[in-house]
Formats: sequence, C-alpha cells, structure tokens
Amino acid sequence: MATDADFGERLETRTVAYLDRIDDCAALLPRALDAYATDGAFDETVDEIAAVESECDDLVRGLTALITDAGPDDIGLLNTRINFNESALLDFYNELDVVANHTERIVQEVAMMRPDPGVEPFDDMREMAARIAEMTAVLADVVEGFVRGLARADATETLAEGIEAIRALESECDDLRNAAIETAFADDAIDQPLVYRELAILLDELANTIEDLTDRIVVIASKEPGIVTDADGE
Repeated sequence: MATDADFGERLETRTVAYLDRIDDCAALLPRALDAYATDGAFDETVDEIAAVESECDDLVRGLTALITDAGPDDIGLLNTRINFNESALLDFYNELDVVANHTERIVQEVAMMRPDPGVEPFDDMREMAARIAEMTAVLADVVEGFVRGLARADATETLAEGIEAIRALESECDDLRNAAIETAFADDAIDQPLVYRELAILLDELANTIEDLTDRIVVIASKEPGIVTDADGE
C-alpha cells in the first residue's frame, strides 16, 4: 500500500522531470533565433522544440492525473498542504504548460512571418529570448522548491531570491520589447514593422506567463507558513 511519503515523492520526482523538459524547451528558444539570424539549423531547432513541447504535454497530463486520481486517503494525512491546495495546484500545472506551448508558437510565427534578422528589433528579440531562457531556468528551481514544500509537511522552503530574479528579468524583457517596437516603427528602412511588434509582444507574453506563475506561488504560499516567498520571511 502506498504511504504518504510515497505520494509526495512521486509528485516531486515527476515534477522535476517535467521542469527539466520545460527548461530544455525554453533553452532552445534563443538557439532558434540565433540560428535564424545566422542561417543556421533553424528548422531543425523548431522541430526539436515541437518534440520537447509534445513531451511536456504528456508529462503534465501524467502529473495532473496523479493528483486528480488520488483521493485524500491516497494522498495521505501527512500531505495536508496538497489536499488543501489541490485545485490551485492543478491550475498551476496547466499554466506551467503554457511556457512550452508558447515557446513553440513563437518559433512557428518566426517561421511563417520570416522577419529580416539583420535589424535592431530582431537583436532585441534575441536578447528577450535569452532572458526568457534564464527566467525559465530560475523558475524550475523555484517550482521544485515550491512543490517540495507542499509535499513535505515539515519542510521549509525559501523562494524569495528566485522570485525576485524572475521579476527583474521580466522587467528587462519589458524594456527590450519597448525598444524593439519603438525602433521598428521609427526606422523607415525596416519593412513591415507590425511583424516585429507582433513577435516582440509574443515574447513578452511568455515572460509575463513565467512571472505570473511566481504570483500564483505567492498566493498559495500565503496560506502555507513553511513556504517563504519574500525576503522578509513573511
């Protein structure tokens, strides 16, 4: 018979495997834009992103099924944090999957729109992609600690540093988005400025999604004293 610890360990293990693939997916985004700008293996990277995104879909379905198929007896009395936050946790995992989905969409849009990579707005977007990959790597650590804090009744997890890092990187993405759009419309030599505006907004939406995930963590953690999300420990 499964024990309380067994359920928590399964949730942690599956979450870490899922986060690894989301991180892999986002890490391919700057590589894809770099390849596009340098006539590299862009199409191959797009295909790789699609394959990883599909894996992420399978992994998140397994995670949500693990939670929804388990009743209170299966989860166990020691996992009261999971029981109490089950609905919010399911929503969280579904929102987390948007990171991989949106990454795939961005490279697909680049493939369809075929922007000129030799202009300043595209350089700004390459910088945004690099920031997003960094944000996702930090997010993986934050979410791992968050789930560990939920899965272990006696755990104390401090996530403030990672959350603040993500917020700072998202702010940098805002600045890069604004610069890309402003330059696209200010430079008469740039054809189809709306293309760059659309792509910059898509990248910004991905950065916003990552930051929004930290906001969800803060809301859930506000009811869980063992999970600290601010530097003051409150």
